[in-house]
Amino acid sequence: MSISSAMQDSYPYRNEPIWSKTEKALARTAFDAALGRELQEVIEKTKQTANAIQRSVDLWDLEHYLTQRRKEIDLKYDYRYSQLTQLFGRLLQERPLSEQELRGLREDKMKLIRSFAEFLAEDVA
Repeated sequence: MSISSAMQDSYPYRNEPIWSKTEKALARTAFDAALGRELQEVIEKTKQTANAIQRSVDLWDLEHYLTQRRKEIDLKYDYRYSQLTQLFGRLLQERPLSEQELRGLREDKMKLIRSFAEFLAEDVA
């Protein structure tokens, strides 16, 4: 294996942005905030649903809801740097994250994030 081929297979891969220490800290803060808001929504809905349980089938409906939401959240919130621009684009489009919370990321990352958010918005429309 030549040095050049070894370099091609190492981190970061082509087209993968490099995250500075400051950007990593900012990304973690934004990620945690969006995840926290989404989990808070699940908590609120769970409380409302639990308070309305009348029959045993209602209990299993709640269990199904929680299982489904956990799977969705686990799949969505992937904190690998190679996935963050797509995740942040998705979160911008779905609104649990604002561009303000991403202030401080370099413009190359913001372009990727905005582009993915726009792509998702067009796909929904």
